Amino acid sequence: MNTETVEVHHVAEGPPDAPLVVLSGSLGSTLAMWEPQAAALAARYRVVRYDTRGHGGSPVPPGPYRLADLGGDVLRLLDRLGAERAHFAGVSLGGMTGMWLAAHAPERIDRLALVCTSARMRPQDWAARAATVRESGVGAIADAVVDRWITPGYAEREPGTARWMREMVAATPAEGYAGCCAAIEHMDLRGDLPHITAPTLVVGGSADPAMPPEHARAIAERIPGAHLRALPGAHLASWECAAQLNDLLLAHFGGAALPGAAGAGAETEEAR
Repeated sequence: MNTETVEVHHVAEGPPDAPLVVLSGSLGSTLAMWEPQAAALAARYRVVRYDTRGHGGSPVPPGPYRLADLGGDVLRLLDRLGAERAHFAGVSLGGMTGMWLAAHAPERIDRLALVCTSARMRPQDWAARAATVRESGVGAIADAVVDRWITPGYAEREPGTARWMREMVAATPAEGYAGCCAAIEHMDLRGDLPHITAPTLVVGGSADPAMPPEHARAIAERIPGAHLRALPGAHLASWECAAQLNDLLLAHFGGAALPGAAGAGAETEEAR
């Protein structure tokens, strides 16, 4: 197991003196997955997108990884940026990283947004996926991954985007992808959630087959005062529901009232 932090590849946009927002991506993605949010957020914030270790332009240390490794990389990034605190938004694996950070380094996280993510998943599924990519490469699962990322209707409307997503997934180093699978396999954040004090927005995709709405609901019910919202897309809400997600993130990070109806089953209207 790798226990050293790495210097992750990142890009920064927006006014240098504005409040900092860090964006963390899903398994199999690069920082390009946040392109629909970058311009909208950079008008008000200093936006930093980064590649998770083992992905994109970041180093690929030997796996397996643990969530503490991924969180430690973010803390190292904040130190490199000279930032004491930041808002943080994560999709899927990025959301898991955000929950770990908010629970274990609460002094570094201002407001937290958790998008299409989970606090606990079936370990055997991730062990099997890691074995597959180590044997056959990430390209062997790229089609199946993207089929869970976006709805069939979106894939039909945006075939170029769907093709780009498959290429992005397939280009992920097998060791990096498998290492992050291990982080998900061994993750159980349920006991950490009641200790998160950062004002938190939880967003689920109503058509998300990878991490269905009940995962978002379970997170929102455990984090004190969390706000829950549902979007009408699948797993990669940053693309399929970009405009709606942008509105939610801008409102949440700005401390304004959130647009849209609350998702069922969570106490979302508590003032923070």
